[in-house]
Amino acid sequence: MEIDKKKLNIQILKAKNGSQSAFSFLLDAFWNDVYNYQLRKTQNENDAEDITIRTFSKAFDKIETYDDKYVFKTWLITISKNLHIDLLRKKNISIATDTSKEQEKSAYLVADENPTPEDKIITEQNLAKLLKDIKQLKPKYQEIIQLRYFQELSYKEISEQINESMNNVKVKLLRAKKLLAEIIKDS
Repeated sequence: MEIDKKKLNIQILKAKNGSQSAFSFLLDAFWNDVYNYQLRKTQNENDAEDITIRTFSKAFDKIETYDDKYVFKTWLITISKNLHIDLLRKKNISIATDTSKEQEKSAYLVADENPTPEDKIITEQNLAKLLKDIKQLKPKYQEIIQLRYFQELSYKEISEQINESMNNVKVKLLRAKKLLAEIIKDS
């Protein structure tokens, strides 16, 4: 339905002044154009109707910004297109949320790597046995194992603490580990 340009401009001017009848006229005149545009875009009657309603609501809120150098129908379609883009963005966000829910479910399938109480007891028992085995070493080897693995000192720090060269520290540590391995193997 073609609308007389002069009549349209009068109705737009009345709408800018707050006339409810002018708003009704514009709604009736352009509803099908905006709705059909959205129906082609969304392929969904509910979404098309929702966006069309929002389009007119936004257009009527911002009617004073309309510049009559442009075609009114084009202005409405532009508003409608932008609202459709906003809807798509919201749907994409909700899709990402759905995906994260799926990921959340799969996260529960990941094994918990934290030690269980049983694991802690076993570790403590193994540590106690290891300490007992270390005590069978000569004191100089006990000391170097203690400094390296329990106090976590570097070779340089150990050499400074026991006043020996770094090469001697490395050799003593290697010897201590071999002796400890034999003790553990025998027990």
